[in-house]
Amino acid sequence: MTLWKRAIGAIKDNNSIVMANFSKKCSFRNHDLEAAIIKATSHDEYHIDKRNAQIVFSWIRASPISIRPLVWALSKRMEKTRSWVVVIKGLMLMHGVFHCKVPAVQKMGRLPFDLSNFSDEHSRSSKAWGFNAFIREYFAFLDQRAIVSFEQDNRKAEECPLMVQQLLKLQKWQSLLDMLLQVRPRAANMKVRLILEAMDCVIIEIFDVYSRICSEIAKVLLNIYSVGKLEAAMALKILQKATTQGEELSLFFEFCKEYGILNANEFPTVTQIPEEDVQELKRIINGVSEKTYKDEDFKEKNQMTIVLREENNAIVEQRKTNGTLKTIITDKWVVFDENIKINEENNGFYNEKNTVAGEAAAKDLPLVPIDQVPFYNHYEIPDLITF
Repeated sequence: MTLWKRAIGAIKDNNSIVMANFSKKCSFRNHDLEAAIIKATSHDEYHIDKRNAQIVFSWIRASPISIRPLVWALSKRMEKTRSWVVVIKGLMLMHGVFHCKVPAVQKMGRLPFDLSNFSDEHSRSSKAWGFNAFIREYFAFLDQRAIVSFEQDNRKAEECPLMVQQLLKLQKWQSLLDMLLQVRPRAANMKVRLILEAMDCVIIEIFDVYSRICSEIAKVLLNIYSVGKLEAAMALKILQKATTQGEELSLFFEFCKEYGILNANEFPTVTQIPEEDVQELKRIINGVSEKTYKDEDFKEKNQMTIVLREENNAIVEQRKTNGTLKTIITDKWVVFDENIKINEENNGFYNEKNTVAGEAAAKDLPLVPIDQVPFYNHYEIPDLITF
């Protein structure tokens, strides 16, 4: 980015903030929140304003009524801009908002803007095509993720059996993982800080989605001998898909490690689905299974033993089946305490007079926050997140 482009971008951002501050107050506009969104999605390719991103997250957590101003301000900015820098920062900000685990956000249904045909107009097409493709893939995943979250939070009691419901949910999460694996830099000129930061957000999401899939597959396998042919057929397709995705994940993370993406180096070895379980499902489908779920001795023998252990600052779940130890990533992540203090006297919103140490710590927080109780705190805080 040349000096004059950075200057023009800074002028545009400042003008947007001034217009936001002097705009007419109404129910769907919050001047302070709007200013934080503009700063968090600035035109500066070399600076990622995590501090203002955390301010946005604090507003959303503290007050659900902030969702409407957020949607309005971010949608307006995303629809107006033709800069890949602003758009990627906006997508990362929206990704972080989803991880705030606020019920109103989960009920959003779809993203409030459309970037499926986005095209950068500030660079030549020969240089911008990789960024355009990255943005479209990232947007497609986040949009589908919003749909899945909405369906889960608003689903009514279904008439189909519980096992079928679990299998249908697994299929949706596997589809999300497929979309995540498509989000990657494809051009030689994309090895820039902003893309690496976005890929770190993608890696964190893969940890979450893959852990959900592993957890649901474990539940299915625990009841493998009590299902009928229909459920067994669905489960078999899911296990076969999981096997394929395990291979794709390994290749994906090898690519990420070579590309220099930080979180990819923390990913444990992907464990494949035991072939024994796949073969047993095939026998159930063919109606020749010699085992029944009523055999208590068999259930006790094959019941998975779950053990949690600490390994390289990670929580690893081990399942013991037939004397063999298998490692599966769990959703019980090691996470960090937030370093941003919320001003309780100001309705829980971020205090602009934070200490210098607090502001420095905010720069190292992930744009995709993880909101769970830390398992332990005896370690140094890295740039993003450690497993």
